[in-house]
Amino acid sequence: MATTTTIEGNLTREPEIRYSTTGLATTTLGVAVNRRWKNQATDAWEEETSFFDVVCFKELAENVALTCTKGMRVLVTGRLTHRQWADDEGAKRSKVEIVAQDLGPSLRYATAEVARLSRSEESTTSSGDGEPF
Repeated sequence: MATTTTIEGNLTREPEIRYSTTGLATTTLGVAVNRRWKNQATDAWEEETSFFDVVCFKELAENVALTCTKGMRVLVTGRLTHRQWADDEGAKRSKVEIVAQDLGPSLRYATAEVARLSRSEESTTSSGDGEPF
């Protein structure tokens, strides 16, 4: 059973693409999601911002790195994943990320031009979400 989440927000930094020794593309990016509401008690507008780390793999990673720029409003659909590791001092660290299954520009306040890419060979993934494992 897979749980899917969707967020809409602005990129907080330029997407960063890296390639593994086997040639697997991985792109990481940050998304800020703003929520604004009117406080009924004070009659004042309040705002809250949440920040999410997003990771993309394979063709999606390459397309995101070529297309998206800091500040762009995007829609991200994917699943939450939890990673743990030890830092240089040996302390345990962890973070929750969204592993993107799809990512695209939000058309609420902008337009986009789509260009279909031709691939020499289509790849398949065993998990169905583009993640290599």
